Amino acid sequence: MGDKLFPEAKSSEQVPPNATSVLHNSSYPPMYMHYPSVFDLAVIKVGGSLAQNPEKLRTLCEKIGALSMSHRLVVVPGGGEFADTVRQLDDRFLLSGRASHCMAVLAMDQYGLLLNDLTANSVVVQGLRETQTALAQGKLPIFLPSQLLFAEDPLENSWEITSDSIALYLATKLEAQRLLLVTDVDGIYTQDPKRYPDAELIKKLTPHNLVELSMRTSVDQMLPKLLLKQPMDCFVINGLFPQRTIDVLAGQPAVYTLISTSL
Repeated sequence: MGDKLFPEAKSSEQVPPNATSVLHNSSYPPMYMHYPSVFDLAVIKVGGSLAQNPEKLRTLCEKIGALSMSHRLVVVPGGGEFADTVRQLDDRFLLSGRASHCMAVLAMDQYGLLLNDLTANSVVVQGLRETQTALAQGKLPIFLPSQLLFAEDPLENSWEITSDSIALYLATKLEAQRLLLVTDVDGIYTQDPKRYPDAELIKKLTPHNLVELSMRTSVDQMLPKLLLKQPMDCFVINGLFPQRTIDVLAGQPAVYTLISTSL
């Protein structure tokens, strides 16, 4: 692939002795294990907001686990309630940017462990080499980002960086072809749909268009700026309707917002 977002970042492939053990969820019996038939790689960020609806999240995880049998997928966890706790502590103690950033990244690790427990055929990974090994074994890697991000520290330490931008960074490192941001809204709107019932869903837009919106959307403020540096098709999808994720991976029509430099 071309230039990385941060080409001077140092490698973090060596795993320290006290690193978290790899966890497996192997609910599928071995007879179903096989190499995926699709060779392009998609990174799926599963938003933490979906945990507010346990049954929907369980169904989504079930579908993603099944999809991993025929697609090369990597899951990146959101932060959800774990990250919300960090925000509350930041407000209370006025933490440094570095401290709150690291704590929020660890929140993603915790949500990743939850997703691993809900998702058949999944395995927790913490590095790029582990991820490739899991994919070669027909497994679904769930990437806990703290080890790599603490070693490389490639992103601004602020609340403008969320799991959206972190998922893009990891997708770039993995040389993925697509990034799916699976959240609890249909996509990006012309206005906040919770406040303005007449807000319209934007089907497609470029990262530059997104920067020009100059308003808070369902993705973090840094994401479009990073997409301008490292182009990648990015889909914002409502995970409360798992069929939409299935359709996007299959190239079928669905409800979503596509952010792409090729539009």
